[in-house]
Amino acid sequence: MSPQSWYRYVQLNITKFTCFNMSRTLLSLGLLCLTITASLPAAEVQQPQILVFAAASLTDALQEASAAYEKTAHVKVKSSFDSSSVLARQIEAGAPADVFISADTTWMDYLQSRNLIQAASRKNLLGNQLVLIAPADSQIQLKIAPHFPLAAALGEGKLATGDPDSVPAGRYARSALTKLGVWDSVAPRLARAENVRVALIYVARGEAPLGIVYTSDALADKRVRVVDTFPADTHEPIVYPIALTTSAKSEAAAFVAYLAGPQGREIFVKYGFTVPDPRGR
Repeated sequence: MSPQSWYRYVQLNITKFTCFNMSRTLLSLGLLCLTITASLPAAEVQQPQILVFAAASLTDALQEASAAYEKTAHVKVKSSFDSSSVLARQIEAGAPADVFISADTTWMDYLQSRNLIQAASRKNLLGNQLVLIAPADSQIQLKIAPHFPLAAALGEGKLATGDPDSVPAGRYARSALTKLGVWDSVAPRLARAENVRVALIYVARGEAPLGIVYTSDALADKRVRVVDTFPADTHEPIVYPIALTTSAKSEAAAFVAYLAGPQGREIFVKYGFTVPDPRGR
């Protein structure tokens, strides 16, 4: 064999050897990827996920409802809780929420007017009551009535509630106190919380002697007690509308139906919410 032939022979075999080993390496990598994928929990590989934006007052009830739903459906439910105003503006800014549950109709109307929810999916899911709370060991006793001595009961402290300029609980509180004729005496002494759960914490920690929250919030923390309940005619009805966003995944509709159905309603009632007549809107 000539030197040239021998050189070509060596080159050819080196090329074959290299290609063979590259093929084996690629095959090994492919098998490794398959092995890693197979070792992952099936839920992480295949399970779809939906994101729910919900008013802070829904925290405990919605977490339980979501956990119960996940046991019956092949869907992972993630939730983000805050003031309805904050969440609505996040959705407006492009946040990838699939479901929105507001603590009032105002912020749902806000999104609907901007075509950011599916109007046909909107329904009134829940109701609630507005209550005056105090730390559990507080001795304060008050009966809510026109011109009741709320300012005097505060002493040197503040009245905790959601910010009336943006938080639904705060707006309900302002409406009730205005109708009762005591708003002007306490307005300068508000501890304006960014959502109703923060107002609850102020009272639970003793940082505020009194607060205004929902019944469901008061039941969620044993460190507070209900002093009295505001009459329903002192504020507009407390309504929690729910709707799919315009970018909602297909799996989100079934979760909305679950929340509005018997199992979801039972959980919400346990946490102090009221539910509308299922035959109504």
